[in-house]
Amino acid sequence: MQTGACQRRTMGMDDMFGWKGARAPQRMPEMSAAWDGGVMTTRGLLAGTRVATAMGWRVVEALAVGDLVLTFDAGLQRLVELRRDTFWAAEATVPAAYHSVFVPAGALGNSADLELLPDQGVLVESDAACDAYGDPFAVLSAKSLEGFRGIRRMAPRTRIEVMTLVFAEEQVIYAEGGALVHCPPATRPIDALGVVGAGYDVLPARDAAFLVECMKVEDQTYACAA
Repeated sequence: MQTGACQRRTMGMDDMFGWKGARAPQRMPEMSAAWDGGVMTTRGLLAGTRVATAMGWRVVEALAVGDLVLTFDAGLQRLVELRRDTFWAAEATVPAAYHSVFVPAGALGNSADLELLPDQGVLVESDAACDAYGDPFAVLSAKSLEGFRGIRRMAPRTRIEVMTLVFAEEQVIYAEGGALVHCPPATRPIDALGVVGAGYDVLPARDAAFLVECMKVEDQTYACAA
């Protein structure tokens, strides 16, 4: 449990969703890519992923503009745009560097298995993040979590629909029972490469790798204490 400056706030949504937690996120950029003529996005939520809304948990592809989605800091926020893309449109095999990230149930607070695109931002909690940044919560790319709590890369399904939920301002939302993922604002294009503005910044690869190793040690320490 975090204390002092690193203590989490509560959101008061327990009755609907069965959990607590509003946490201060970091910042991260948008990511997309193309390879050998095959249009590809490396972030967004795959069809079938459930997100927390005013109507409870709903699969992302069932949402529509105007729906209210539960956010990490701002409660229920209205969806202003819903972008649909294809994860991999080329005929060639998906390169290993673009393989998706399999998150087993419970690894990130998710109640069910979750598949994320490699550059999808994920908000995680760590004592090490508190020590380093003065905040127990940090945003990492999903791919940086490989090897943590059974999280691994996997060959993705091709030509699967990817949904990008867009809000008036950048938000972090809840997926599959508690995993925290980033969503872009309406004012910044989703295909802008390497843009860092007033939004969430993902930790650089080296910092993320160090933080994940610290998180592994924390898990071992808690397991020994238990």
